[in-house]
Amino acid sequence: MGEWAGVAIALVSSSLGGTAAAITRYLVGGADPILLAILRWGIGFLCLLPCALMLGVRWPQRSDWPAVTLLGSCFFGLFFILYNIAVSYTTAARASLALATLPLHTMVVGAILGVERLTARKITGVGIAVLGVAAALAAGLAQSPPGAWRGELIMTGAVFCMAFYNVLSRPLMQRSSPLGFLTVGMGAGAAVLVLVGFVKGSFAALDHFTMGQWIAGIYLGIGGGALAFILWVMALARATPTRVANTMTVNPIAATLLAALLIGEPITPNLLIGLVAVFAGIWIATSDAKAA
Repeated sequence: MGEWAGVAIALVSSSLGGTAAAITRYLVGGADPILLAILRWGIGFLCLLPCALMLGVRWPQRSDWPAVTLLGSCFFGLFFILYNIAVSYTTAARASLALATLPLHTMVVGAILGVERLTARKITGVGIAVLGVAAALAAGLAQSPPGAWRGELIMTGAVFCMAFYNVLSRPLMQRSSPLGFLTVGMGAGAAVLVLVGFVKGSFAALDHFTMGQWIAGIYLGIGGGALAFILWVMALARATPTRVANTMTVNPIAATLLAALLIGEPITPNLLIGLVAVFAGIWIATSDAKAA
């Protein structure tokens, strides 16, 4: 039940992440990638910190702080700058499909670092899910924006950051607490982003934000930032990194539906066919074969 509870929590988190992709696509014309990351993780951190203090969470050990802050800076900083750049080149749905290769990256990183043992069932499930993603991206290339392949390539490369975060974060969380670990890491990433944003003058774009953009930016921080990643680290504390990462393949569903409503991005048949394969892969990779 612990594994299944972790997978269920991760599914909710991944759905929130999909809506964040659509919101990012909506905002990307009026803000640079650094400002979008600041909105997501700055607001997210401001939501997390009071909760962590009121709940009296167990913070990371002093010896773990360098690792926690480095992971947080790389993930909440570097990964999401690349994420926002990727979304500026392609549609929210296609970017989320590229992000759905996370299970493959996590499985490979986990095996390289000796954290998680590969099984034939996991390899089969992840393989089916990733093939579904690849087929959907290839089949819809003609209907994608010009140069969309750049965004999908950037997203695929950036996913390695999240794969290492997934694999390396679990022992650090076990020595502290999921919320304490997340708060310190997100705070470190947000601090780096704010410094870079001041240097680059990214905050100037806020002067031109409409009410709709402010609402979208606040949701990006609360829903796509704080809540999504509270659930994500809760899932990582209960299930293996590959099983949690495999739920990322539902991310494109939420991204596709919300982007269709917000900015009129099309829902194409190839996306739906790819998502069927994705769901099949999730079920195979997260279910154990019954004993004879």
